[in-house]
Amino acid sequence: GGLDVPSEGSVKIGKQELSKLTSEQATIFRRKQIGFIFQNYNLIPVLTVWENIIFPITLDGRKPDQKFIMEIVQLLGLESKLDSLPNKPSARALASKPSIILADEPTGNLDSRTSDDVIGLLKVTSEQFRQTIVMITHNPDIAVQADRVIRIEDGKIVTGKEEAR
Repeated sequence: GGLDVPSEGSVKIGKQELSKLTSEQATIFRRKQIGFIFQNYNLIPVLTVWENIIFPITLDGRKPDQKFIMEIVQLLGLESKLDSLPNKPSARALASKPSIILADEPTGNLDSRTSDDVIGLLKVTSEQFRQTIVMITHNPDIAVQADRVIRIEDGKIVTGKEEAR
């Protein structure tokens, strides 16, 4: 997510080498290119759902694309909650049209039906808005829905019982 500098190798998104960015450039790059979905959502509790969604866009001094954001809001079923204070995931990670969404156990605190709904919505939005989702999950039922699964065991990337690297 561009939050850390690699100890070796490099991290490139598109043609941008992340370790070559200043701290301020990296912050701006993350806001524009990477959507973060955390297990606990990290929303700002004193802002409404709508304010949380547009916050990173306005922070960059950009005007929110209201039509695009409303498409996301409708896909996520949040129309009736826009003026409420947040208590569940919002469209903030998608609203800035990031090319990559990093999701850390986004269904970890949800029941199985709601988890299925969230995963379904992520799949729809990633297809519709051409976004790559990188998701961390311990749930094998969610993992099997991915286009590609990479397992990490004891700090190493593995496939099945064989070591991949």
